[in-house]
Amino acid sequence: MTFVPHNALEEQLAAVHAGTLDPETFVLGLLDQQLFMPVRDEKDAIQGFQRSTQAEPLIIEDEDGERVLVMFTSPERAKPIVAQFPGFSGGLLTEFSWLLRRLGGGVPIALNPGWDVGMDFDAETVAQLIAQLPPEHAA
Repeated sequence: MTFVPHNALEEQLAAVHAGTLDPETFVLGLLDQQLFMPVRDEKDAIQGFQRSTQAEPLIIEDEDGERVLVMFTSPERAKPIVAQFPGFSGGLLTEFSWLLRRLGGGVPIALNPGWDVGMDFDAETVAQLIAQLPPEHAA
């Protein structure tokens, strides 16, 4: 599949792959960007409405059998992957920092799995990102 960037975030990710943007710079900027996380559909849910505060994210096994949380740079990027996982047609579009805070620990993350332009974060990197987050401001 040819990767044509759909948004500014995807343009930055493509620049990392092209070698014109430092990966660390991209990751630091990613914290404030919105990512799409597929979540399991709820039975009898109102279309597009998530009642549960404990949304179940899509976790897949990589080639080594390690469980990896998948996230995407847009809902469109998720479609080829979620098509393989019935029951995951819904999702959350929210800031990466918000998602990291709710992980509560180092979990491997695959950004845009199945696409040429993506990024993998091992559990240690994810734990470091969580540790670097500024305190969450009370609304």
